[in-house]
Amino acid sequence: MSPESIISIFLGIGLAASVGFRVFFPLFALSLAGYSGVIPLNESWLWIASIPALITLGIAMLAEIFAYYIPWFDNLLDTIAVPLAAIAGTAVMISTVADLSPVITWALAIIAGGGTATVIKGTTASTRLTSTATTGGIANPIIATVETGTAMVLSVFSILLPIVAIILVVLIFLGIRKLYKKLFKKSLKA
Repeated sequence: MSPESIISIFLGIGLAASVGFRVFFPLFALSLAGYSGVIPLNESWLWIASIPALITLGIAMLAEIFAYYIPWFDNLLDTIAVPLAAIAGTAVMISTVADLSPVITWALAIIAGGGTATVIKGTTASTRLTSTATTGGIANPIIATVETGTAMVLSVFSILLPIVAIILVVLIFLGIRKLYKKLFKKSLKA
């Protein structure tokens, strides 16, 4: 496997993880990076670097960001965002992976891309639901800000420094694992 292929996998996983925090921000970042020629896209995904795609994804990104600041609506949005994250995570992985056979590309896209996005989106949705239940939604805007900031940072690192992005993704997964172990331990005591 060439170094270019490995970097493209890191890019895809980083963007897929970012999708777990905000579905449309990484897609917009991918569109912008493709449009400006910062990253190469697979031939079948060149459309995402077009002006119409850039405008559409930009509007969707802004709508999504602002929608998460509306208490209770943010939980409703999560019900559609979890399956959407799986699709978008798969899509960003497919669009960035270079020089691999279609079988390997699709397997990576579904497992690493869709799986990463779904695990992170499921965790953020659970966090927001817990926040709504415990604070009546008052803390949800803080969570929304952290999620949006994380999506932005992870998207930028994924595009500009994919090796750093993959390290951040590993740290995020270790944090999720620690959170689940802590919650699981509490449920066993109860």
